[in-house]
Amino acid sequence: MARIQLWNGDICDLEVDAIVSPASVTLWMSAGVGAAVKQRGGDAIEIAAIRQGPVALGDAIVTPAGRLAAMYVIHAVTIDRGRRTSREAIGTAARNAIARARELDLQSVAIAALGTGVGGFPIDEAAAVTVAAVRDELDRSPSIDTVIFALRGREAYAAFRDVLAATAATAALADGADTAAAADDAATADVADDGRPA
Repeated sequence: MARIQLWNGDICDLEVDAIVSPASVTLWMSAGVGAAVKQRGGDAIEIAAIRQGPVALGDAIVTPAGRLAAMYVIHAVTIDRGRRTSREAIGTAARNAIARARELDLQSVAIAALGTGVGGFPIDEAAAVTVAAVRDELDRSPSIDTVIFALRGREAYAAFRDVLAATAATAALADGADTAAAADDAATADVADDGRPA
């Protein structure tokens, strides 16, 4: 089972096989995480993405990662032409991003919060949708052993931490653990919660 970690910092700093960046249907990297990825990794990332577009909302495409430490950027399409997103778009894009990583036989993936910047989607709801979609897709992705949710700021970090703790407690209860033990172990069941990759 993949280890899920939290990272409070710049996704561009992480040495992983792929980073997952929110994207629009046009694949232009002009704002938010996409702009930061292009600035750090180079214009070649955007050029490679645009050549594959436009794409449907909820899809995910892969490009080389340029000068980044990662090998690939997976562009998770969560924003439409009107800069809007939805629960369905975020969930589908998260699933497709993990599917692309599985198709490439990758082992480690870092994922930014999807749809919460330019798309303005509430962070708590985005965290719940993204975590559920990623966990579901990981069940079909045996090559992936590490997923890092790379978040910027206290609010985003706390939202993902709380969702991961709650889902860990639910899983423990489903496996027959008692309520008190599940609550005590929830935050550490499969989550590195120290703000750094473990």
